[in-house]
Amino acid sequence: MGNALSDGGDFKLGLFSPNCTGGLAVTRIPERWSASWPDNLRLARLADRAGIDFILPIARWIGYGGETNFHEGVLEPIPWASGLLASTRRIVVFATVHTAFNHPVVSAKQLATVDQVGEGRAGLNIVAGWNQPEYEAMGVALPSEHDDRYAMAQEWWDHVRALWTREGRFDLDGRFFSLRGVESMPKPVRSSLPILNAGSSKQGRAFAARNADFVFTIIADPAEGERVVAELTESARSEYGREVGVMSPAHVVCRSSHSEARDYLHYYAEEYADWEAVDNLMRLQGMHAQSFTKDMLATFRSRFAAGHGTCPLIGTPDEVAAEIERYARAGLAGMTLSFVDYVTELEFFAAEVIPRLEAKGIRVPRPEVATV
Repeated sequence: MGNALSDGGDFKLGLFSPNCTGGLAVTRIPERWSASWPDNLRLARLADRAGIDFILPIARWIGYGGETNFHEGVLEPIPWASGLLASTRRIVVFATVHTAFNHPVVSAKQLATVDQVGEGRAGLNIVAGWNQPEYEAMGVALPSEHDDRYAMAQEWWDHVRALWTREGRFDLDGRFFSLRGVESMPKPVRSSLPILNAGSSKQGRAFAARNADFVFTIIADPAEGERVVAELTESARSEYGREVGVMSPAHVVCRSSHSEARDYLHYYAEEYADWEAVDNLMRLQGMHAQSFTKDMLATFRSRFAAGHGTCPLIGTPDEVAAEIERYARAGLAGMTLSFVDYVTELEFFAAEVIPRLEAKGIRVPRPEVATV
């Protein structure tokens, strides 16, 4: 069976964060995304039929406070991915794994098992870690040096890769994990999985250039995207002899009219934003992460409420398709999409926007898949 991320070279579309309450919308509206298992299953089957290429989860263990305690409810990515892969036919489903909280021997076997369930359609999103309250909740010290987080992530990934590619029993030495007499079966279907890493800091982008198939990074607009793509692809080629694709997350409000889209954005992300949770999230990002510059953090408050600081795709199907085209022309390999109501809004997006992207030559029509 093929892999949706390796079938052709057109612009890839994924869904981001449907395993978390609220998705990416930090809002108090009563109809906000529930992230229940039935809703995730409905969404995955719809996305599979619609030709969406992949689904990417967030891994969270405590919420961000506020009235909604944003991201309080989260379906853990590894069992979530296994269930979705067993219930779909074409789509790639990623598991997001924090290297500081998950032992490489356990993760290697879990992820290989998930890939066996999906017949080669599992993906791995490697997270080096940044959220200090989660480290405290786990009883683990957050390394004071950003470099140490990525040194640990590198060693974790080196060990996992060895467990996937080496036979028999062997030792693995390291600064963070020294392992004796380890072995690992089963292996992934194709010896590895598609690797994604969210790198926006200098260290994060270097890690992604060295290890990932796709660099997942926050950008402000297509112009910045063109610069980031040039920098990351050149770094991967010159320093590691590798080719990488660059993706960025986006939040979508697509309606039949521009005014309807803007009104709905104002409704959920201004009038009913959970501002306390937004400010908690932004403070943590500013203190413990390097995904956003200080200027971005200062100006993105409304964008954080609307979609966790991601790129806005707001307007009619023609306007949203045109904006996605700008990112594709900037050299991005793809984007992830989030919605307030993933199922209903994806149905409209699939019916109205995807055909426009195909007409522009950005997307190749996907073959139909049988319903599970």
